[in-house]
Amino acid sequence: MAAPLKQVAAEEATEHLEELGRLVDTAGGDVVGTLRQRLDSPHPKYFIGEGKVAELRELIQQTGAGLVVFDEELSPAQGKNLEDALTTRIVDRAELILDIFATRARSAEAQMQVELAQLQYMLPLLKRMWTHLSRIRGGIGFRGPGETQLETDRRLISRRIGDLREKLEIVARRRATQRRGRSREFRAALVGYTNAGKSSILSELAGADLFVEDRLFATLDPSTRAVDVGGGTRILVTDTVGFIRKLPHNLIASFRATLEEAREADVLLHVVDAAAPIWLEQMQVVDDVLAELELGAARTILVFNKVDQLTHREEEELRQRAAALFDEPAVFVSAQSQGGLDPLRERLLQEVREGRPEVHLRIPASDGETIASIYRDGEVLQRDEDGATVGLVARLPVAIVGRLRAREGISVSGA
Repeated sequence: MAAPLKQVAAEEATEHLEELGRLVDTAGGDVVGTLRQRLDSPHPKYFIGEGKVAELRELIQQTGAGLVVFDEELSPAQGKNLEDALTTRIVDRAELILDIFATRARSAEAQMQVELAQLQYMLPLLKRMWTHLSRIRGGIGFRGPGETQLETDRRLISRRIGDLREKLEIVARRRATQRRGRSREFRAALVGYTNAGKSSILSELAGADLFVEDRLFATLDPSTRAVDVGGGTRILVTDTVGFIRKLPHNLIASFRATLEEAREADVLLHVVDAAAPIWLEQMQVVDDVLAELELGAARTILVFNKVDQLTHREEEELRQRAAALFDEPAVFVSAQSQGGLDPLRERLLQEVREGRPEVHLRIPASDGETIASIYRDGEVLQRDEDGATVGLVARLPVAIVGRLRAREGISVSGA
């Protein structure tokens, strides 16, 4: 028995179809028509009802469409049955997203991650892909070669999956080494729904010429830039891959290593598109993925971007609603307006100062190792020496301050 489908309101369904249209546009296609059906559970043969299949066939003939994209995930059998009934290529939302990721992957790492996700997605679909054998040579006595080829393909794909996993593990270890080298820096990671404006925010904060495009999944590779947040303080900010509703599970798993940047961050900046009618649903999608990646408990700041696209009244209503929904104050910004990111800079400076308080230290001059570690792991603001001891005023992570307090011969005050 098919699992029941989540029911959505008509307005929400319209938003979902519009998002699917933007995905098609990102993949290089043109939407020539749409069709929807309200279902309590999917039809086992076609997903949609047989009457809707006939309606869809007529729409294809009228528009000359060469591709049909379903917003829901289809089983291999449903995809095959639909292609047979409509004589038109059928893809579901997951396949479309995988195709977009394949065209958007630039670095070798991203390309390997996408290929891994595609191969993992492909394994259950092999029977559907090999149906051409039964058409050409089908019937009693001709089933063996098809099954043999099917099993051969499965072995080849499984071997390639293992190879990609090993290569990505090497990349993950290299990333971990790089992160350890940056451990003394305060780090923030931008996370959020695709097209919420994360790359635009990082580009404007850092004054960097990053690739920014008004399309879904404009970039897949994480970018880290040094950002001046005022008060002579610089931090590292990383942009991560955007999330989306019904993101294929294999993609989430494949990009886990890339998202380790977010796991290691001192704070997550959850960027929300303030102008999106369903911003609350998009927030929940991001929260669900972060929870799956075990990032849901990380220190998080909500950043509502694109407030320049709201009227004054709409912005005030949004601020009131956010204050009622969330325990901690959100930040409202615009990456496109002059000074529109100043509230975010101020909030980040506050986070640095709270997470790395200013302390006064008096250390024996002979303890060169501790003095060097403070320079390595913190920000030294002032230094004086009296021959026997070295006095430092520094900003240090709370955990390091605690360890220094426990050391004999070291005086710690001011935190």
